[in-house]
Amino acid sequence: MLRALRAVPVPLALIAMIGLAGAVLGRVYAGPLLTRLVLGAAIGSVLVSVAARRLPSWLVAPVSVTAMAGWTAWSLRLTATRAELPGGLAEVTTDAATNGIPRLLTAMIPVEPTPDTVLVPLVAAWLAGLAAAEVALRAGRVLLGYLPPVLLYAAALYVVGPNADPAIGPTLAVVAVAVLGLAVPSGSPATADGDPTAGLAPAIRAAMRTRLAAASAAGLAVVVGLAALLGPALAGQVDGRPVDPRRYVEPPQVEALDESPLIRISGWALNPGQKLLDVHTDSPDAPAPTGAPAPDSGTGPDTGGRPAPIRLAVLSDYDGVTWRVGATYRNAGRILPATAPAPDSTVQTVRQEITVAELSGRLLPAAATPREVTGARVAYDPTTGTLIRPEGLTPGLRYTVTSAVETPDGNLLSTADVPAGDEVARVLRVADGVPEPLRRLATQLAESNGAPYARATAVEQFLAEHYRLVADAPSGHAYPNLNFFLFGPRDAGGQRGTSEQFAAAFAVLGRLAGLPTRVVVGFRSTGDGPVRAGDAYAWPEVLFDGLGWVPFDPLPRPDEEPRPVEEDFRPTPDEPPPSEVPEPTVEPTAPPEPVAAPGGPTDTGGPSTALLVAGGTGGTLLLVVAALVVLMVMRRAQTRARLERGDPGQRIAGAWREVTDALRLAGRPVGGDLAATEVAAHARRAVTDARAGSSGPASGPAATAGPAPADDPPGTTGPGNLDARVQELAGLLNQVAFAPGTATAEQAARAVTTANDYVTALRAARPWWRRILWSIRPGPLRWPR
Repeated sequence: MLRALRAVPVPLALIAMIGLAGAVLGRVYAGPLLTRLVLGAAIGSVLVSVAARRLPSWLVAPVSVTAMAGWTAWSLRLTATRAELPGGLAEVTTDAATNGIPRLLTAMIPVEPTPDTVLVPLVAAWLAGLAAAEVALRAGRVLLGYLPPVLLYAAALYVVGPNADPAIGPTLAVVAVAVLGLAVPSGSPATADGDPTAGLAPAIRAAMRTRLAAASAAGLAVVVGLAALLGPALAGQVDGRPVDPRRYVEPPQVEALDESPLIRISGWALNPGQKLLDVHTDSPDAPAPTGAPAPDSGTGPDTGGRPAPIRLAVLSDYDGVTWRVGATYRNAGRILPATAPAPDSTVQTVRQEITVAELSGRLLPAAATPREVTGARVAYDPTTGTLIRPEGLTPGLRYTVTSAVETPDGNLLSTADVPAGDEVARVLRVADGVPEPLRRLATQLAESNGAPYARATAVEQFLAEHYRLVADAPSGHAYPNLNFFLFGPRDAGGQRGTSEQFAAAFAVLGRLAGLPTRVVVGFRSTGDGPVRAGDAYAWPEVLFDGLGWVPFDPLPRPDEEPRPVEEDFRPTPDEPPPSEVPEPTVEPTAPPEPVAAPGGPTDTGGPSTALLVAGGTGGTLLLVVAALVVLMVMRRAQTRARLERGDPGQRIAGAWREVTDALRLAGRPVGGDLAATEVAAHARRAVTDARAGSSGPASGPAATAGPAPADDPPGTTGPGNLDARVQELAGLLNQVAFAPGTATAEQAARAVTTANDYVTALRAARPWWRRILWSIRPGPLRWPR
């Protein structure tokens, strides 16, 4: 009995260590199922080895692997049933064995226990238990037998990475279990009194005891030395951020056709009868979600309680040539991550059963925003709320999507602001190469509309009132295409397009006006019945603080005739270059022939004609030079007065006026309705555009899709460093305005340096003849403050 009890601690320690590895890995899984399955694998593998101790060692592994196959098959069937995955056990097992590791490392957290996400942990746990039990129990090497469970535990920590809190408690538990397993004797004593040297000659016994004592002392010294050397380094890693192995594995990608589905609108419009989907909705009267404009709705997000449209893709990235998805999809289970709705919005659950007909690609249609998907394996991007099927769509594919349709409070839109900063830089970015007419149109629409919602509505109404919706317009939404759509002659195909051009034009004009925008591609739906190619369309959305993404409908009304664009907008150059300024033409006249007076030539004694012309010309030049010198001196005196006189607050305000005057001198004035942060963003774009324009003519995609400037070293005036300093200057101006007297002399000095560097950078990017005129233009002396 005593011998049997002594054999228990080591198997229990091995089971506990493997079970703790499953508990650590289970922190990134949804629910406790994975931890239980790993614990079952630990118990099964160790007990099989214990029960087979009397069998030959070569027979234990086949028996254990057979038991592992049974436990794994049962676990895969259980998880497939819970996840409602289609297919038989053989199909599920083959798919899990083929894709287990990449799907485990690309799955969205919390990971749903499905066959492909539990297969690898189960097999690893069983094999670790088999190896540990054979080494520790059969060979009697307990410490060496701990190595497989410890490696399994370390692998679990590595897979979890920074996606869960530090596993300090489970780690201490592993150490404690290992110590207990070593502390309790597991073998029978060698002799009755437990002394291994009993029965030996006294001299031999003394020598052996001395050798054992020396070996124990040496081992203790090694352990203490390692603890002293490695202890501080290990302690320093406690607060460190572990490496995430997910960054080494590429997540599921969309096909090239799906990267920009906006270009498919024109093709679908030319074949409107093509059947793409069949839809059955459980709540057909659900109000439309935030991204659900109807073709005959009014402005804004109100859709009159129509069924929610089906979204296909959300396009957030624009490089001046193509709107792209740019999403990061992660393998997801049946339950998708939920996000908190806006405080004052109405949320309704919509359940749709969708059957794929002739729709191709990987993008999976669903109403916004999906919360649960059954019947198909999906990957999900929580930023855009869109889905893909990594295997691609096939005719007859049927799946069910439960979505949380969110409708914001429309009464809050008129006073809502739009976010700014790095978090939304992606949806505010305007690629280089914007045609000047587009920029001027955006400025005109924004000048008389201060609030963000008013600006968005102005863009929406302008497009709806001046352009025609047609089905045969060619595809394209690059800058040249949008410029022709907006300003091309009507008799040559301009001012007409599909929803592709309307949505893309709204999004670009909105970004030029300081609005964070994106484009959504989807389908109109009646709630039940087929969805055809003619139901496909695109709409723009604007991001508002506290309200989320709000849709707009720039499509014209069917019963309204569009007005000519020239009635409300006629692009004119701000300051034509000198070569375009007509010079007065004076035809030279021949001087009259001298007439000799009677009696010979008469000398009047006055100055000659050449001398009079030379004197008049020289005097005029002197007056012009004197006037230019006076203007230059007055401009410099004005700058010194702004930047060097007064308290820190006055100097900061003067630095800000230098920046705004420079923008006006560069032909990029700012409206008085813009906030300081919006002006700063406008100023950053002005420098970037000016530098792009001064680098020489370009054509093609490379001319419109340059990379964003990188941060420059401190102390330079490169785009990255200067952008941050201009943003800081805007913050100092707000501080001076709302907290007078709090600015310091150091802040004022930084503001002066920023203003000087910005003016220098903007001036340097201008053409040479504009740089010459920069310091002598009298505008800043008379412009109102």
